[in-house]
Amino acid sequence: MSQVFKALSDPTRRRVLHLLRQGPMSAGDLADQFDVSKPTMSAHFAVLKEADLVHAEKVGKSVIYHLKLSVLEDALLGFVQSFGMGASSPEPSKGKAP
Repeated sequence: MSQVFKALSDPTRRRVLHLLRQGPMSAGDLADQFDVSKPTMSAHFAVLKEADLVHAEKVGKSVIYHLKLSVLEDALLGFVQSFGMGASSPEPSKGKAP
């Protein structure tokens, strides 16, 4: 889970994930959305892949990135549950005071 939050800590990587919510995109198309060098974008893509937030697919000479939303959802749910909240937390008692 810490790799996911490391990946999410950077605004560029969060924006990449936001762009991928619209659908798969090539590395080049994603890089065109940012005013940084291609090696810098490659480093961001590597962090996102290491956190398992994206899947990279080689298509000809292009690399197509896909968002793995289920990994993000699982990490966020685990984070919320670590504070005793979420679906698996006990329901508050209704009606009767102790």
